[in-house]
Amino acid sequence: MSIYDTTLPLGNPVLKFLLILVIILFAPIILNKIKIPHLLGLIIAGAIIGPNGFNLIVRDSSIILSGTAGLLYIMFLAGLEIDLGDFKKNSKKSLVFGLYTFLIPMCFGTLGGIYILGFSLPTSVLLASMFASHTLIAYPLVSKLGVAKNKAVNITVGGTMITDTLALLVLAIIVGMNTGEVNTEFWVRLSISILVFGLIVTLLFPIIGRWFFKRFEDNVSQYIFVLVMVFLGAVLAELAGIEAIIGAFLAGLSLNRLIPHTSPLMNRIEFVGNAIFIPFFLIGVGMLIDYQVFFKDLETIKVAGVMIVIATSSKFSAAWLTQKTYKFSVDERRLIFGLSNAQAAATLAAVLVGYNIIIGETATGEPIRLLSESILNGTILMILFTCTIASFVAQKGAKNIALMESADGTEEDEETQEKILIPISNSETIDELINLGVTIKSKKNRDGLYALSIINNNNADGSADKRAKKMLTQAAITASATDNFTHQLLRYDLNLVNGITSVVKEHKITDLILGLHIKKGISDSFLGNLTEGILTKCNTTTLIYKPAQPFGTIKRHIIIVPENAEKEIGFPFWLFKVWNIARNSGAKLVFYADQDTLKFIKEIQSKHPIECEFEEFSQWDDFLILSRNFQSNDNLIIILSRKDKPSYNNRMANIPSYLNKYFKETSYILIYPMQEGVTVSSKIDLTNPTFIEPLEKLDEIGKTIAKIFKRK
Repeated sequence: MSIYDTTLPLGNPVLKFLLILVIILFAPIILNKIKIPHLLGLIIAGAIIGPNGFNLIVRDSSIILSGTAGLLYIMFLAGLEIDLGDFKKNSKKSLVFGLYTFLIPMCFGTLGGIYILGFSLPTSVLLASMFASHTLIAYPLVSKLGVAKNKAVNITVGGTMITDTLALLVLAIIVGMNTGEVNTEFWVRLSISILVFGLIVTLLFPIIGRWFFKRFEDNVSQYIFVLVMVFLGAVLAELAGIEAIIGAFLAGLSLNRLIPHTSPLMNRIEFVGNAIFIPFFLIGVGMLIDYQVFFKDLETIKVAGVMIVIATSSKFSAAWLTQKTYKFSVDERRLIFGLSNAQAAATLAAVLVGYNIIIGETATGEPIRLLSESILNGTILMILFTCTIASFVAQKGAKNIALMESADGTEEDEETQEKILIPISNSETIDELINLGVTIKSKKNRDGLYALSIINNNNADGSADKRAKKMLTQAAITASATDNFTHQLLRYDLNLVNGITSVVKEHKITDLILGLHIKKGISDSFLGNLTEGILTKCNTTTLIYKPAQPFGTIKRHIIIVPENAEKEIGFPFWLFKVWNIARNSGAKLVFYADQDTLKFIKEIQSKHPIECEFEEFSQWDDFLILSRNFQSNDNLIIILSRKDKPSYNNRMANIPSYLNKYFKETSYILIYPMQEGVTVSSKIDLTNPTFIEPLEKLDEIGKTIAKIFKRK
């Protein structure tokens, strides 16, 4: 164990860990220069340093443990990052692809095993099930390129669960047949255990997660809790008789709505997975590869060649059929094929189980295995080839789609860039205000947040400056945890209104987020003072937020929209922010509005689906009736208006008393849109017909909303 002991394989844990970290660091840097996917580089590096290469490191329990964690992490991230609205919408397509990518390899593999390789029917069926399963090796690569929410990826991830489950079921049946355990009791036990497992993960995990996140805000505790849920889901899956990766994926789906995609926790989950766990898994896969099998015997090469051809051609056929069935582009087909072609985890599990089943003996006493040694060696080569092909194809498709999406959007210039101002004065609400800002902003806006602390010129307190700087630093740290930069603004002014309005004008702010104290209510005079002060001088999209619970634990956003809201020039801008809330948090939107407004919103929903409901509502006299439909973990969003504007309603004056009396323990957001006739201190010239252009330049949803708004 001495650091000076250089005998191979290395025994010193510090040296072993250093070597692996060096590989994780330099493999992507070197291979990116020669345009080889870094995932493939980690697999090759594992083969070089492994027992079949230079024998620097043994594939011992520590490597297996870290690799297993990495595999579960990949599946968990796939469930966590998936767009649940699209997932539900595309569930039938996922089912079709799942059946394609299961049945075609099963047919090709069984026929190839019997007629080309001369295997028995059970061996051929088990071999075919290995082709049918696949591992999302290329998913981290696709996610890194920013196309994880593409519908092709969504469908492939859903189909992966179907084909892997069916393939592992075939494995269980074949093993049971050879051990004499397939009977009525086997099927009943398996069905009940899978049902109980599914109910526990999908129903109990969200309840436990919401309870935990509402009560514990410590960053480390939250991350460890997530890891516990991942491995608990994996253990429950194995207890139910199915593969652990299914449990990890379902755990991701269950926590999907509780971990917003723009939150610091999500950033930590992705960071640790991509930096440590997933590279360990890929290096561990590489350690399985034995180049010597190329030179062992012709039988191994023949079996490996047939396996590679059948696995690749059948997966390509499934991707091609899916493309033709749903009219996908060539690059989307590349994504499907690249994600579904790699063979690793489930394939390895199946071949090792089959290899260890002895069905007889030869005349010389040698064991006859269900899957022979040539199949075992052929599987290792198949893993190498399919992972290589999958990495290149997925990278090409993902890059092309990413380039196409970036080309569709016009680059923002200084005059059209989205800028969100967040005045801060209470350290208790800073994190939630910053998180709201990160949630509503456009995806490509990484430096458009401005935190503002204002000190009264007449304040003689020498510590005010120190407190203000401390709060600004806290805001910057919160934003940086989500990979976003926050501009820190410290201002001395006569009062808050002057300070805010001056900053809006100087920095050309487009959106303003004001925070309310968590425990204090909203006074009856608050909206009047706000209207007379900031709202008469700032024509920005203004959000007033009272956070009663963490934003990620909210189940539904109840949005009350006044009549004629769609006639206001600021309508598309606030609607874009609300749409981002749904996209980034996964929570359901429930719109209460009149028929004309709902028609507008439904048209956007048809083009960019999110999970939402629509209720016709126009009588603000009956506002309190809505409180009956309110549930715990709901957030109220009320669209308000300045006086004498098209969407103004006299009943809006009663909103503060309603909120204090009936929604005191509830989170809510009050939104004042941009409106005509207000002193323009923002950078958007509402008198110019092209004022909608900044929205069009944000992303595809912004384009759609702007297009429909202009047409209406």
